[in-house]
Amino acid sequence: MRNKTPLTGRLAVVTGAARGLGAGMVRELARRGARVILLGREEEALARVADSLSVETHCFEVDVTHDEAMDRVSAQIHERIGRPSVVVANAGVAEGGPFGSSDPATWRRVIEVNLIGSAITARTFLPGLLATRGYFLQIASTAAFGPAPMMSAYCASKAGAESFAQCLRAELAHQGIGVGIAYLNWTDTDMIRDADQYGVLRELRAHMPAPARRVYPVETVAARMVAAIERRASAVYMPSWLRLAQPVRPVLPPLVTWISRRELPRLAEKAHFEQTGLLGAGGRADQVSGTPHTRRDT
Repeated sequence: MRNKTPLTGRLAVVTGAARGLGAGMVRELARRGARVILLGREEEALARVADSLSVETHCFEVDVTHDEAMDRVSAQIHERIGRPSVVVANAGVAEGGPFGSSDPATWRRVIEVNLIGSAITARTFLPGLLATRGYFLQIASTAAFGPAPMMSAYCASKAGAESFAQCLRAELAHQGIGVGIAYLNWTDTDMIRDADQYGVLRELRAHMPAPARRVYPVETVAARMVAAIERRASAVYMPSWLRLAQPVRPVLPPLVTWISRRELPRLAEKAHFEQTGLLGAGGRADQVSGTPHTRRDT
Protein backbone atom coordinates (compact mmCIF):
# COMPACT_ATOMS: atom_id res chain seq x y z
CA MET A 1 0.00 0.00 0.00
CA ARG A 2 1.18 3.52 -0.79
CA ASN A 3 1.77 5.62 2.32
CA LYS A 4 -0.72 8.47 2.52
CA THR A 5 0.72 11.94 1.91
CA PRO A 6 -0.83 15.43 1.78
CA LEU A 7 -1.09 14.92 -2.00
CA THR A 8 -2.79 11.52 -1.97
CA GLY A 9 -5.81 11.57 -4.27
CA ARG A 10 -5.45 15.23 -5.17
CA LEU A 11 -5.58 16.37 -8.80
CA ALA A 12 -2.48 18.20 -10.05
CA VAL A 13 -1.87 19.91 -13.40
CA VAL A 14 1.68 20.39 -14.68
CA THR A 15 2.51 22.32 -17.85
CA GLY A 16 5.63 21.53 -19.85
CA ALA A 17 5.27 17.95 -18.62
CA ALA A 18 6.71 16.11 -21.62
CA ARG A 19 10.32 16.25 -20.46
CA GLY A 20 12.81 17.80 -18.06
CA LEU A 21 11.64 19.25 -14.77
CA GLY A 22 7.96 18.99 -15.74
CA ALA A 23 8.23 15.23 -16.29
CA GLY A 24 10.26 14.92 -13.09
CA MET A 25 7.60 16.73 -11.09
CA VAL A 26 4.86 14.57 -12.59
CA ARG A 27 6.72 11.45 -11.48
CA GLU A 28 7.28 12.83 -7.99
CA LEU A 29 3.65 13.94 -7.64
CA ALA A 30 2.53 10.47 -8.70
CA ARG A 31 4.97 8.86 -6.26
CA ARG A 32 3.29 10.83 -3.50
CA GLY A 33 -0.16 9.65 -4.54
CA ALA A 34 -1.50 12.54 -6.62
CA ARG A 35 -3.55 12.11 -9.77
CA VAL A 36 -1.77 14.02 -12.52
CA ILE A 37 -2.69 15.90 -15.66
CA LEU A 38 0.12 16.46 -18.14
CA LEU A 39 0.04 19.42 -20.51
CA GLY A 40 2.60 19.98 -23.25
CA ARG A 41 3.38 20.29 -26.95
CA GLU A 42 4.65 16.73 -27.56
CA GLU A 43 1.89 14.13 -27.54
CA GLU A 44 4.16 11.08 -27.81
CA ALA A 45 6.54 12.33 -25.12
CA LEU A 46 3.61 13.07 -22.81
CA ALA A 47 2.31 9.55 -23.40
CA ARG A 48 5.68 8.03 -22.53
CA VAL A 49 5.77 9.87 -19.23
CA ALA A 50 2.18 8.89 -18.45
CA ASP A 51 2.79 5.24 -19.32
CA SER A 52 5.64 5.12 -16.79
CA LEU A 53 3.28 5.95 -13.92
CA SER A 54 1.02 3.72 -11.87
CA VAL A 55 -1.56 6.37 -10.98
CA GLU A 56 -4.44 7.95 -12.88
CA THR A 57 -3.05 10.23 -15.58
CA HIS A 58 -4.52 12.42 -18.31
CA CYS A 59 -2.52 13.95 -21.17
CA PHE A 60 -3.44 16.98 -23.24
CA GLU A 61 -1.38 18.31 -26.09
CA VAL A 62 -1.83 22.08 -25.92
CA ASP A 63 0.04 25.35 -26.37
CA VAL A 64 -0.12 27.30 -23.10
CA THR A 65 -0.06 30.59 -25.02
CA HIS A 66 -3.38 29.86 -26.80
CA ASP A 67 -6.26 31.13 -24.65
CA GLU A 68 -9.01 29.31 -26.50
CA ALA A 69 -7.20 25.96 -26.61
CA MET A 70 -6.38 26.18 -22.90
CA ASP A 71 -10.01 27.05 -22.15
CA ARG A 72 -11.18 23.97 -24.06
CA VAL A 73 -8.73 21.73 -22.22
CA SER A 74 -9.67 23.11 -18.80
CA ALA A 75 -13.37 22.65 -19.59
CA GLN A 76 -12.75 18.97 -20.42
CA ILE A 77 -10.75 18.53 -17.22
CA HIS A 78 -13.40 20.18 -15.04
CA GLU A 79 -16.28 18.26 -16.63
CA ARG A 80 -14.74 14.79 -16.99
CA ILE A 81 -12.03 14.56 -14.35
CA GLY A 82 -12.48 17.17 -11.65
CA ARG A 83 -11.12 20.47 -10.43
CA PRO A 84 -7.38 20.54 -9.76
CA SER A 85 -6.12 21.66 -6.38
CA VAL A 86 -2.51 21.99 -7.60
CA VAL A 87 -1.40 23.82 -10.75
CA VAL A 88 2.26 24.12 -11.74
CA ALA A 89 3.20 26.70 -14.39
CA ASN A 90 6.39 25.02 -15.55
CA ALA A 91 6.32 25.36 -19.35
CA GLY A 92 9.30 27.38 -20.50
CA VAL A 93 11.70 27.99 -23.36
CA ALA A 94 14.97 29.88 -23.67
CA GLU A 95 17.25 31.36 -26.30
CA GLY A 96 20.69 32.91 -26.15
CA GLY A 97 22.65 35.48 -28.10
CA PRO A 98 23.10 39.25 -28.43
CA PHE A 99 19.85 41.18 -28.24
CA GLY A 100 20.77 43.44 -31.17
CA SER A 101 20.90 40.59 -33.66
CA SER A 102 18.15 38.47 -32.10
CA ASP A 103 15.27 37.21 -34.19
CA PRO A 104 12.20 39.20 -33.09
CA ALA A 105 9.85 36.23 -33.37
CA THR A 106 12.10 33.96 -31.30
CA TRP A 107 12.69 36.64 -28.67
CA ARG A 108 8.95 37.25 -28.44
CA ARG A 109 8.22 33.54 -28.19
CA VAL A 110 10.29 33.26 -25.01
CA ILE A 111 8.22 36.02 -23.42
CA GLU A 112 4.98 34.44 -24.66
CA VAL A 113 5.66 30.99 -23.25
CA ASN A 114 7.38 31.89 -19.99
CA LEU A 115 5.29 34.90 -18.95
CA ILE A 116 2.05 35.02 -20.93
CA GLY A 117 1.73 31.22 -20.89
CA SER A 118 2.02 31.24 -17.10
CA ALA A 119 -0.69 33.90 -16.83
CA ILE A 120 -2.98 31.99 -19.19
CA THR A 121 -2.40 28.83 -17.14
CA ALA A 122 -3.38 30.66 -13.95
CA ARG A 123 -6.44 32.27 -15.51
CA THR A 124 -7.59 29.01 -17.07
CA PHE A 125 -7.48 26.99 -13.88
CA LEU A 126 -8.42 29.74 -11.43
CA PRO A 127 -12.04 28.55 -11.08
CA GLY A 128 -10.80 25.12 -10.03
CA LEU A 129 -8.28 26.55 -7.60
CA LEU A 130 -10.98 28.77 -6.08
CA ALA A 131 -13.27 25.76 -5.66
CA THR A 132 -10.56 23.67 -4.00
CA ARG A 133 -8.74 26.51 -2.18
CA GLY A 134 -5.74 25.16 -4.03
CA TYR A 135 -2.13 26.05 -4.71
CA PHE A 136 -0.42 27.57 -7.77
CA LEU A 137 3.35 27.16 -8.23
CA GLN A 138 5.18 29.43 -10.64
CA ILE A 139 8.50 28.01 -11.82
CA ALA A 140 10.84 30.98 -12.01
CA SER A 141 14.62 31.11 -11.99
CA THR A 142 17.62 32.94 -10.63
CA ALA A 143 17.27 34.80 -13.94
CA ALA A 144 14.56 36.76 -12.11
CA PHE A 145 17.19 38.09 -9.68
CA GLY A 146 19.13 40.15 -12.17
CA PRO A 147 20.55 40.49 -15.67
CA ALA A 148 22.55 37.96 -17.62
CA PRO A 149 24.22 39.00 -20.87
CA MET A 150 23.08 37.08 -23.95
CA MET A 151 19.89 35.97 -22.16
CA SER A 152 17.71 39.09 -22.33
CA ALA A 153 14.43 37.39 -23.27
CA TYR A 154 14.77 34.65 -20.66
CA CYS A 155 15.67 37.08 -17.86
CA ALA A 156 12.86 39.45 -18.80
CA SER A 157 10.33 36.63 -18.94
CA LYS A 158 11.32 35.13 -15.60
CA ALA A 159 11.39 38.49 -13.85
CA GLY A 160 7.93 39.12 -15.26
CA ALA A 161 6.70 35.70 -14.15
CA GLU A 162 7.99 36.35 -10.64
CA SER A 163 6.22 39.70 -10.46
CA PHE A 164 3.02 38.21 -11.88
CA ALA A 165 3.03 35.47 -9.23
CA GLN A 166 3.59 38.01 -6.44
CA CYS A 167 0.61 40.04 -7.68
CA LEU A 168 -1.51 36.91 -7.92
CA ARG A 169 -0.57 35.91 -4.36
CA ALA A 170 -1.64 39.26 -2.95
CA GLU A 171 -4.86 39.26 -4.97
CA LEU A 172 -5.97 35.76 -4.00
CA ALA A 173 -4.69 35.37 -0.43
CA HIS A 174 -8.03 36.29 1.15
CA GLN A 175 -9.70 33.56 -0.93
CA GLY A 176 -7.53 30.82 0.48
CA ILE A 177 -5.39 30.17 -2.60
CA GLY A 178 -1.67 29.70 -2.06
CA VAL A 179 0.80 30.99 -4.64
CA GLY A 180 4.43 29.92 -4.61
CA ILE A 181 7.47 30.94 -6.62
CA ALA A 182 10.28 28.50 -7.36
CA TYR A 183 13.74 30.00 -7.78
CA LEU A 184 15.94 27.50 -9.62
CA ASN A 185 19.58 27.67 -10.53
CA TRP A 186 20.92 25.04 -12.97
CA THR A 187 18.95 21.84 -13.56
CA ASP A 188 20.21 18.99 -15.73
CA THR A 189 17.72 19.34 -18.59
CA ASP A 190 18.21 19.24 -22.34
CA MET A 191 17.86 23.04 -22.35
CA ILE A 192 20.94 23.46 -20.17
CA ARG A 193 22.89 20.77 -22.00
CA ASP A 194 22.10 22.46 -25.31
CA ALA A 195 23.20 25.86 -23.97
CA ASP A 196 26.57 24.37 -23.02
CA GLN A 197 27.17 23.58 -26.70
CA TYR A 198 27.57 27.31 -27.35
CA GLY A 199 31.01 28.59 -26.40
CA VAL A 200 29.99 32.00 -25.06
CA LEU A 201 27.16 30.67 -22.89
CA ARG A 202 29.42 27.91 -21.61
CA GLU A 203 32.16 30.42 -20.78
CA LEU A 204 29.74 32.75 -19.01
CA ARG A 205 28.57 29.94 -16.74
CA ALA A 206 32.15 28.82 -16.15
CA HIS A 207 32.95 32.30 -14.75
CA MET A 208 30.35 31.95 -12.02
CA PRO A 209 31.50 30.91 -8.52
CA ALA A 210 31.66 27.13 -8.18
CA PRO A 211 28.49 26.76 -6.05
CA ALA A 212 26.53 28.96 -8.47
CA ARG A 213 27.42 26.93 -11.56
CA ARG A 214 26.65 23.51 -10.12
CA VAL A 215 24.05 21.54 -12.09
CA TYR A 216 21.47 19.55 -10.11
CA PRO A 217 19.72 16.33 -11.20
CA VAL A 218 16.10 16.68 -12.28
CA GLU A 219 14.99 14.18 -9.63
CA THR A 220 16.55 16.25 -6.84
CA VAL A 221 14.95 19.48 -8.03
CA ALA A 222 11.57 17.83 -8.61
CA ALA A 223 11.53 16.40 -5.09
CA ARG A 224 12.26 19.87 -3.66
CA MET A 225 9.44 21.40 -5.73
CA VAL A 226 6.85 18.80 -4.74
CA ALA A 227 7.81 19.05 -1.06
CA ALA A 228 7.15 22.80 -1.37
CA ILE A 229 3.74 22.05 -2.88
CA GLU A 230 2.89 19.89 0.12
CA ARG A 231 3.80 22.82 2.42
CA ARG A 232 2.04 25.38 0.19
CA ALA A 233 5.30 27.34 0.39
CA SER A 234 5.37 30.96 -0.76
CA ALA A 235 8.92 30.48 -2.05
CA VAL A 236 11.19 27.52 -2.74
CA TYR A 237 14.88 27.70 -3.62
CA MET A 238 17.06 25.15 -5.36
CA PRO A 239 19.68 25.06 -3.97
CA SER A 240 18.60 26.30 -0.55
CA TRP A 241 21.40 28.85 -0.24
CA LEU A 242 19.84 30.88 -3.05
CA ARG A 243 17.55 32.48 -0.49
CA LEU A 244 20.64 34.32 0.78
CA ALA A 245 20.78 36.17 -2.54
CA GLN A 246 17.42 37.85 -2.00
CA PRO A 247 18.71 40.64 0.30
CA VAL A 248 21.55 41.53 -2.10
CA ARG A 249 19.49 41.65 -5.30
CA PRO A 250 19.91 45.43 -5.69
CA VAL A 251 23.68 45.05 -6.14
CA LEU A 252 23.48 42.31 -8.75
CA PRO A 253 22.78 44.45 -11.86
CA PRO A 254 25.76 46.78 -11.36
CA LEU A 255 27.97 43.81 -10.43
CA VAL A 256 27.00 41.90 -13.58
CA THR A 257 27.56 45.03 -15.68
CA TRP A 258 31.04 45.51 -14.19
CA ILE A 259 31.99 41.88 -14.87
CA SER A 260 30.51 41.94 -18.38
CA ARG A 261 32.36 45.10 -19.34
CA ARG A 262 35.59 43.29 -18.55
CA GLU A 263 34.80 39.76 -19.76
CA LEU A 264 32.70 40.13 -22.92
CA PRO A 265 35.48 41.72 -25.04
CA ARG A 266 37.79 38.86 -24.04
CA LEU A 267 35.13 36.26 -24.89
CA ALA A 268 34.48 37.95 -28.24
CA GLU A 269 38.09 37.27 -29.21
CA LYS A 270 37.63 33.56 -28.52
CA ALA A 271 34.16 32.81 -29.88
CA HIS A 272 31.53 34.30 -32.17
CA PHE A 273 28.47 35.67 -30.38
CA GLU A 274 25.85 33.63 -32.25
CA GLN A 275 22.10 33.23 -31.86
CA THR A 276 21.09 29.87 -30.41
CA GLY A 277 17.43 29.78 -31.37
CA LEU A 278 15.13 28.06 -28.89
CA LEU A 279 17.27 25.72 -26.83
CA GLY A 280 16.84 22.00 -26.24
CA ALA A 281 14.47 19.38 -27.61
CA GLY A 282 11.56 21.11 -25.92
CA GLY A 283 12.41 24.37 -27.66
CA ARG A 284 12.66 22.66 -31.02
CA ALA A 285 9.31 20.95 -30.43
CA ASP A 286 7.75 24.32 -29.67
CA GLN A 287 8.71 25.49 -33.15
CA VAL A 288 6.78 22.64 -34.78
CA SER A 289 3.19 23.64 -35.49
CA GLY A 290 0.42 21.22 -34.62
CA THR A 291 -3.22 20.90 -33.72
CA PRO A 292 -4.34 23.02 -30.76
CA HIS A 293 -4.91 20.03 -28.53
CA THR A 294 -5.70 16.35 -28.41
CA ARG A 295 -6.69 14.16 -25.50
CA ARG A 296 -5.31 10.90 -24.19
CA ASP A 297 -6.17 9.38 -20.79
CA THR A 298 -4.71 6.39 -18.99
